[in-house]
Amino acid sequence: MSLTVSPELLDKAQRGPVTDADFVDCIRESLPYAWGVISELAERARTGAEEFQANEVPPPGEAERGQLLRLLASDAMRGAVERHFGLRLAFQNCHKVALFRPDAEAAYQEFITPRAQLLNQSPELVDC
Repeated sequence: MSLTVSPELLDKAQRGPVTDADFVDCIRESLPYAWGVISELAERARTGAEEFQANEVPPPGEAERGQLLRLLASDAMRGAVERHFGLRLAFQNCHKVALFRPDAEAAYQEFITPRAQLLNQSPELVDC
């Protein structure tokens, strides 16, 4: 299961739309490792001079890797997280997640190229 949804939030969703704030709270509580990685990158992106910040550290275990993959594989979760932080997410492998400032379109477009994906590969990541 991707998210642990409280009975209250499930009831709210059954009655109609839910707010991004409610959804983001659910993501934060359900996927704490993934949320921590994204939050740290967002803080560095907001305070740094670089166009984007990327995580280069592999998760400590499969459960944490699974959290990142679940968050990044869901369009709904990615969209809510991007709106929450005002940054754009990109993803290359089981741990290389990047957050881009809104004005960093060229850097984002380069990050998502096939070339960048190929250059990011290594034998250690075959099973990630």
